[in-house]
Amino acid sequence: MVRIGLMARPIFHLTRRNLLAGFGASALTGLVPAWAQTRMVVQARPARIALRPGGSETPIWSLGNQEFRFRRGETVQLDVSNELPVPIALNWRGLDGVPAAAPLTGRPPLAASAKESVAIPLRHAGTLLCDINLLGDGAARPSRAQAVVVQEGEPVPVDRDEVLLIEDGQLLPDGSAMAAGSAPKDAVAVYTVNGALAPDFMCRVNERLRLRFINASQRSVIAVKIDQVELRVMAIDSQPAEPFVARNGALVLAPGGRVDAFVDATAPGGTVLPILLHDGKEVRPVGRLVVTNDPPVRTAPRPPAPPLPSNGLPARFDLRSALRVDLALNGQDWIVPARFGASAQPAFRAKAGRIVVLALTNRADIATVFHLHGHHFRLLDKLDDGWKPFWLDTLAIEPGQTQRIAFAAEYAGRWLIESAATDWAAPRLVRWYAVE
Repeated sequence: MVRIGLMARPIFHLTRRNLLAGFGASALTGLVPAWAQTRMVVQARPARIALRPGGSETPIWSLGNQEFRFRRGETVQLDVSNELPVPIALNWRGLDGVPAAAPLTGRPPLAASAKESVAIPLRHAGTLLCDINLLGDGAARPSRAQAVVVQEGEPVPVDRDEVLLIEDGQLLPDGSAMAAGSAPKDAVAVYTVNGALAPDFMCRVNERLRLRFINASQRSVIAVKIDQVELRVMAIDSQPAEPFVARNGALVLAPGGRVDAFVDATAPGGTVLPILLHDGKEVRPVGRLVVTNDPPVRTAPRPPAPPLPSNGLPARFDLRSALRVDLALNGQDWIVPARFGASAQPAFRAKAGRIVVLALTNRADIATVFHLHGHHFRLLDKLDDGWKPFWLDTLAIEPGQTQRIAFAAEYAGRWLIESAATDWAAPRLVRWYAVE
C-alpha cells in the first residue's frame, strides 16, 4: 500500500532552474536491407480521453493507441490518413536522415481527408516519437502523440520492455482541453502516461525492465523519479549512452526528449513504488511500479548491463575546421510553422560531411527548447575541448545562456530547426538548414 506521508517528503530537491541544470549535466553507413520491410498505418482522427477521475471523457485528436515496434534495418511503409478538419504534418523525434519524411521541408502538410505514403528506412535503433503538434498551436483540440520503438538487432539483457509516454494537457472547468499556443486562463495542468491517469506497471522480484520514458508534453520540462529505485540510463534521445545512474534518482526530459533506463526490481513482493513527476512547480504521482507476490524471476538480480549496441555515429569530432554558426533562438528570422514556405532563407548551409558547431543563445526570460531535425548532436563542454558522453536531438536552454553543440552534417537535404519557450501560450517557431 502507498504510504500517505510520501508526498510530504522532499523527494525532488528541484526548482525550475536546477531542474534544467540537471538536464545539461546529466551514422550508420551500411545499406538498409531491401527485403526487410513492414507497414505502419497512422490515422489522425477525433478521439476521447479520460483526464478527470470519474469525469466524462475529453475530446481530443489522436494518431491511435497502437504500439509500433520495428527492428533496426527494416524499411517501414508509412501510410497516413488525415480524418481531421485541418491539415497536419507528421513530426518526428529520433528519425535521422530521411528527407522524404521531413516535415514542411521535405513533405508538405497533409490536407484534410487526404492520404499519403512514404518509405522510411530505420537506420538507428532507439525510442522514437511522432506527433502532429507542429501545426497544432491554437487548434480546436489538443492531440496525442505516438511512440515508435526500433529494437536493436542484437539481444539486450532485459526481461521486459515498456514505454512510458508522458503527455501534458490544460483542462478547463467545463472538461474541455486546450491546445498549446494559447493562454491557459483558469485551466489546470494534467499529465497522463500511455493515455491513462496513473497506470500501474507490474513486475516480479529481480525482473529487469527497460523503461522507455518519453516526454511528449507540449511545453513542460519534467523530472521523473521512481521512489527507492535506481534508474540506470542506457540511451538518450534514441541513441545509446555510456551507462550511468540518474543523478538524484531523477530523469530530466525536455519536451520531446526520450530516455531509456534499466530498472532492477529488487524490492520484496507486494511493494508499491510511486512514479513521480516534477514539472518545476509541483510533484505529482503519475503511475506506480508494483512488485507482485509471484515467484521471483531469478534468485538474484542481473549483473550491470553493458552499453547498448552502437548505432554507428562517429566516436569523435575534429572541430578545428568546423562550420561555426551563431544562432539566437528568439531572433526575428523565426516564424510559426503555418507560415513556413520555400522562400524562407536557411539559417545556414553546410557541405555534406562537414562538422557544424552551433552556438545556441536564449535571449528570452524563460527556458527555451531547441530541436534539430535530421541529425543528432553532441553537447560541447564550455571551452569546446570535449563533449558530453551522449547524443541529443533536443535541448532545453536556460534564459540568458548559450550552449554549443556539434554534429556531422551526414545527410543531404533540407531540415527543420524548432524552438519553443517553456510556456503553454508560447508559439512554436521554426527555421531550416541545408546539407548539400
